[in-house]
Amino acid sequence: MTTHTLERYFVPEPSKYPIFGSIALLLFAAGAVMWLNRVGAGPWVFFAGVATLIYMLFGWFGQVVRESESGKYGRRVDRAFRWSMGWFIFSEVMFFAAFFGALFYVRVLTIPSLATGENEALLWQGFTSTWPTAGPYIEEAFTPMGAWGIPALNTLILLTSGVTITWAHYGLLRENRRQLKLGLLLTILLGAIFLGFQIYEYVHAYSDLNLRLDTGIYGSTFFMLTGFHGLHVTIGAIMLTVMLFRVMAGHFTPDHHFAFEATAWYWHFVDVVWLMLFVVVYWL
Repeated sequence: MTTHTLERYFVPEPSKYPIFGSIALLLFAAGAVMWLNRVGAGPWVFFAGVATLIYMLFGWFGQVVRESESGKYGRRVDRAFRWSMGWFIFSEVMFFAAFFGALFYVRVLTIPSLATGENEALLWQGFTSTWPTAGPYIEEAFTPMGAWGIPALNTLILLTSGVTITWAHYGLLRENRRQLKLGLLLTILLGAIFLGFQIYEYVHAYSDLNLRLDTGIYGSTFFMLTGFHGLHVTIGAIMLTVMLFRVMAGHFTPDHHFAFEATAWYWHFVDVVWLMLFVVVYWL
């Protein structure tokens, strides 16, 4: 007769951090709205929200790390974490799908429709179905961002970073801590280089190409898609840095390292989104 040990599911004590997260988001959103409307207290409220959010993140994640390292999490908790991260990444996929959908709607449906028959009169005489377009009408000419140069280099950089994070993961599985640390460090450096090139690209767009966020529908879709991707690269680089510090502190084993694995999932997601951006926004 076989006996099975029933694994206990860890239930944490009531936490103060969710309420701090709610307050942070309220201050963050209210401060941003006040700031945009030139209310004097807007920046102070905004940064108070940022500070509260940072406090919540450090406190809550620190508590989770301590619980994990003390052995309180079993397979059922690990499975719950995996499902949670999977759904989080799915929500991020839907986030970018909305922006890609808007770009598709403009390029494939709206512009051809406005360039035909009576609809042409809604804009200006001679409007043609071309991309990039100057519509809505803008007086100053602009140059679209080319695919070859910094965008192609950034594509190579992110693809390489996908290799280095995978190499780091193999190092963890083989208990090669040196390979793990080096792979993480290289991935972080590649992410920082990517962001540096993107900042240079934005400066070049504003100063040399006359391409701005308000440069018609092309400018708004270009900066919204690439800008939000840059934000996700920044978040991913921060997550990787936290993983590096945890590795240096001796955390993670070949059988217990979901935090690292979740970060790797997120970074690969960022890579895939950039490949789509490069093809759809820069190349086509």
